[in-house]
Amino acid sequence: MTSSLEALLPTTKRALLHRIAVAQSEGRTPSLVGAVERDGQLVWSGGRTCVDGHAPDSDTQYRIGSITKTFTAVLVLRLRDEGLLDLSDPLDKHLPGTGVGEVTIAQLLGHSAGLPAETPAPWWERTPGSMRPELGDVLGEQPRMHPAGRRHHYSNPGYTLLGSLIETVRGTSWEEALRHEILEPLGMHRTSAQPQAPHAGGWAVHPWADVMLPEPSEDLGLMAPAGQLWSTAADLSRFAAFLARGDDKVLSAASVREMRTPSAPSEAGDWDGAYGLGLQVVRINGRTLIGHTGSLPGFVACLWVSVEDGVSAVALSNATSGPMIVATAADLVRIVADAEPRIPEPWRPLPDVDQTLLQLTGPWYWGTYSYGLRLVAEGGVELQPLRGTGRSARFVAAGDETWTGLDGYYAGETLRAVRREDGSVSHLDLGSFVFTREPYEPGDAVPGGVDGEGWRGL
Repeated sequence: MTSSLEALLPTTKRALLHRIAVAQSEGRTPSLVGAVERDGQLVWSGGRTCVDGHAPDSDTQYRIGSITKTFTAVLVLRLRDEGLLDLSDPLDKHLPGTGVGEVTIAQLLGHSAGLPAETPAPWWERTPGSMRPELGDVLGEQPRMHPAGRRHHYSNPGYTLLGSLIETVRGTSWEEALRHEILEPLGMHRTSAQPQAPHAGGWAVHPWADVMLPEPSEDLGLMAPAGQLWSTAADLSRFAAFLARGDDKVLSAASVREMRTPSAPSEAGDWDGAYGLGLQVVRINGRTLIGHTGSLPGFVACLWVSVEDGVSAVALSNATSGPMIVATAADLVRIVADAEPRIPEPWRPLPDVDQTLLQLTGPWYWGTYSYGLRLVAEGGVELQPLRGTGRSARFVAAGDETWTGLDGYYAGETLRAVRREDGSVSHLDLGSFVFTREPYEPGDAVPGGVDGEGWRGL
């Protein structure tokens, strides 16, 4: 039962149902399930099917393909946060003997290790994993296609390596680590490596006739960390809520934000898409969405999260191709976010304020560019241009009147208040750039000095 603030308006629900009905009908798919999560609550789900008198619901399992990779990435980040590895470590440090041991863990997570997209023949998604019992069978004779770290090249074998890395460092199977470290803490009891009833069957729909045939469902073996999982719309909505805000039982909000940060250059012309650490980052309908798509023979799936709107959507279908699942999930987000925009939290004053820090707020000048410095929660500050364009950034308190940049041009850079001998503030130093209270005031600590004749007209 949802509260009045959580429940969607009838017109919004009607629009959502219409969208998945169109996707199922025009996409010619046996069934399709959609769900929407808002601020941690499943607020809508619906299903359409070609079977009279039956419709799948948010508890029906579908195979989710490469959305599995995001779960694998979370397990790797957990190892990093526990100090068991570093993302800059070469793979060989923890998993020797692969033949590609010089690539880093971060490169594998972001698909920039230069590995092939697929395994050697035969087609791994339609053949049993027992045909590839060793990592060498997954990587093949030419495991490197591009220089490491230079470009994004999606690699399924790369996530097989990450799965084996997890098993080696954790000392348990990938599936057991997944269950104990992610699925159980998040209450995802209907997500599993093997299908559990009720679940959909996978189908191929003929491209030129309204007929279909069943697709095989193989156990992927070593390739499981790249695409094995089955899940439900309800479970994936729980996972989406976690991806939006983190959960200390699984992964901190800071580490989840790191996963959402693009990690490698996009392909030329693909400026609306990037890849973080196990997460896709895209611009659709004017919104930034994070999440992942997935497909295996007989199934397509998509999970998108708009962190800014507090809305996420899941779309699952049991056809090899046809339904525009990426656009469908994005439209579910758009429908809710546009019809019922997030209501902001009430403004409240800070619980306490350091008077010394308060004196630093207000206008500052970098040369003749004007900026405003605002004090925010927990002693942090924000630097914003007062007019025109400029480099804005948020900073977190680091102690002793220093702050560390969180985003933009100044991410990781240090902002420091520099005081004179009498204790008064001389200027702000930001990565060696000097910000003063007045533009080029004589006597201020301006590198290169200030012309002694001062400001003048023509």
